[in-house]
Amino acid sequence: MKIELKKDAAWALLVPSSMGVRLTPANAQPVHCSDTYHMYATSAETNVITISSYLGLPVKVLTTFVKGSPIARFIKDNLAGRHIAYEGVEVEQGGPWGYRHQFNIADTGFGTRGPRVHNDRAGEVGMTLNVKDFDLDRIFGKEGVQILHLSGLIGALSPETSRFCLELAQAAEKHGTCISFDLNYRATFWKGREKELAGVFSEIAGIADILVGNEEDFQLCLGIEGPEAGGKDLTTQIENFKGMIRNTRKVFPDVEVFATTLRQVISVNEHLWGAIMLEGDNWHVVEPREIQILDRIGGGDGFVGGMLYAILKGMEPEKWIQFGWATGALATTALTDYAQPADEEQVWSIWKGNARVKR
Repeated sequence: MKIELKKDAAWALLVPSSMGVRLTPANAQPVHCSDTYHMYATSAETNVITISSYLGLPVKVLTTFVKGSPIARFIKDNLAGRHIAYEGVEVEQGGPWGYRHQFNIADTGFGTRGPRVHNDRAGEVGMTLNVKDFDLDRIFGKEGVQILHLSGLIGALSPETSRFCLELAQAAEKHGTCISFDLNYRATFWKGREKELAGVFSEIAGIADILVGNEEDFQLCLGIEGPEAGGKDLTTQIENFKGMIRNTRKVFPDVEVFATTLRQVISVNEHLWGAIMLEGDNWHVVEPREIQILDRIGGGDGFVGGMLYAILKGMEPEKWIQFGWATGALATTALTDYAQPADEEQVWSIWKGNARVKR
């Protein structure tokens, strides 16, 4: 099966996102007893497109900023440094208790002590994302976009962002843009809005070309019936994921590619990492193998970003999942939530297990 991409498009990848910052204790220490932190600009969606931006493809994020905020300035400078174009309105803060960019306070964990993440999103400016603030006919029609990538994190953030993502998907479909959707279920985002969000997510999935998610995502976002996760038996786990994808395909037959990652945690710093992809009628499986972890956050985004890059570059389908596996593994070697590949050669060296020094 071949995914059709627009030719001569200004943007290889476009994402909507709510930008924020992550505060991470130094030296892998826990949050509650740390007094020294590193601050990084972050969002799941820009994590995805950073793979393509570092490898030379034009990408853009649609977002919104707090006017005059030093955090907004920090985020803009970070995006520019990552070769990511941005477009978004400036929203007045409205005083100390007004809008702000989200804070994500998270340690990396170490050994037997797992990472802990605390999200502080009250007053988040990204919750105001609205289609009226963007010229979609210009973006999708005159400029052109090859792949629109949507995340369930933005889709479920607020009623406004839910409508925004759905309207973006509809505009993309109208203009012949490929649509990628990573379900990214979060129980705290869905609480009290289950019926509403199930409808929105199903509508987006119905026009998506690429659908990414795990068993929980497919069941809780889309209402797909399926087996329980396979636990530590990786063979059973793989078959369970295949069964879930088959069930999802029956409900959403127009989706061309389904993908998911597999992860078994041995310790914080050692995982088994794998992936499954259904492309047309063809299964592509990367059996989980050992990788070393510096910071696990962003590994899944790195996988999606690498897979989309491989599709954009016209690689053979079997290489889509291989490249994604390697960029996901690369992301876990960095303290930022995103991978910054030096070149394709570095990515393929990771896939091949070649960690020798390059001089």
